[in-house]
Amino acid sequence: MAESYIPLNSLYRLPWSMPDNSITWLEPLAQCNLSCYGCYRKNIKDSHKPFEEVKHELDFIQSQRKSDCISIAGGEPLLYNNIIELVADIKSRGLKPIINTNGIALTKELLHKLKKAGVFGFTFHIDSKQGRGREEKWQGKNEVELNELRLHYAEMLAEEGGIACSFNSTVYDDTLQYVPELVDWAHKHIDIVDTMVFILFRYITPNVPFDFYAGDKKIEWDEVHYHSDHEEVVDIMAPDVVKKIRERFPDFTPSAYLNGTHRSDYFKWLLSERIGNKNKIFGYTGKKFMEFVMAGYHFFTDKYLSYASPKVTSLGRATMLNAWTFDKGVRGALKNYLKYIAVNPFRIFKKAHMQSILIIQPVDLLPNGDQNMCDGCPDITYWKDKDGTEKLVWSCRLEEPMQYGDFLHMVPKNKN
Repeated sequence: MAESYIPLNSLYRLPWSMPDNSITWLEPLAQCNLSCYGCYRKNIKDSHKPFEEVKHELDFIQSQRKSDCISIAGGEPLLYNNIIELVADIKSRGLKPIINTNGIALTKELLHKLKKAGVFGFTFHIDSKQGRGREEKWQGKNEVELNELRLHYAEMLAEEGGIACSFNSTVYDDTLQYVPELVDWAHKHIDIVDTMVFILFRYITPNVPFDFYAGDKKIEWDEVHYHSDHEEVVDIMAPDVVKKIRERFPDFTPSAYLNGTHRSDYFKWLLSERIGNKNKIFGYTGKKFMEFVMAGYHFFTDKYLSYASPKVTSLGRATMLNAWTFDKGVRGALKNYLKYIAVNPFRIFKKAHMQSILIIQPVDLLPNGDQNMCDGCPDITYWKDKDGTEKLVWSCRLEEPMQYGDFLHMVPKNKN
């Protein structure tokens, strides 16, 4: 798809790197209770790692990389036998435990236990191509209709209190149309939803113009786990999503980005931060605010910020009053806020919240065969080679070293 133009100089480049990043990925199992189309991981039953092994992975991660949080993924992490102990262990290391889940196994009782163990937040993956066959109520529902399910989990977390709530959804060619609706839904629940994430669909399709190799061994394209047997749109770009959102919300403004490893002008993580209440969005923070937050947090904690607590995201008004002097976006939000309360002074008693909208653009296969990954990779994870060498690798392509012993490289077919 054609990209829409977003000036690089309007954005703050997130300073994350391989050894100093806000997030690191942990996979204690590969088993899942769903089989989502577009998933990068094979669903393997009885794949629970021993708890001591997972703790060793955390030891290695901490020896290689500074992180603010550990995203516990999989597989479905709520199925992990030692999930409560794992959350407590991560918390004891001074890290924020974040559970990436489809939510099916989450009960109020389990949530309460996880809260006591120290869970910081949840990211719920909900979209229309998950095949939620065990939940008949949600079969055949589109992205907008699934907002009822999203609200169920957001209210569950709000009732427990003090837990960050995020949602992510894979964006396909036929679901791109619903993105503005989801952005609007998140606004209507800005008091209990902290982050909305859109992950752009990537798969290998039959007419892919590359040959694939593991070392010098040629691999057939349809042997790769993440492939489709029919042609699909796999080149939606982050600016395309921004363009779609702006069709309904013209003021939507990204403020920070993470570039690609081979293309510095690609927005692999594109972040917007908005301030408002359930009735009105007052505005979007600018790049100076994002720089202030990242640099300030790093100065005091020696880490880059990932997730913020609901207590912090509820400080929208304080943010406007304190950051307007150095950030153009916040200054505009404050002006709109003052106009808002001038109409009805009693509106000052309504809290203003902050909310993140994130667009993630996974691997891009460039014409020369280069693989444009996320620079620094916030979702890096642990891997041990057959020779016992431990390393940090891309979680989104972990199936490749698991199956072939190495990551695949691509060669354009017309250059063989």
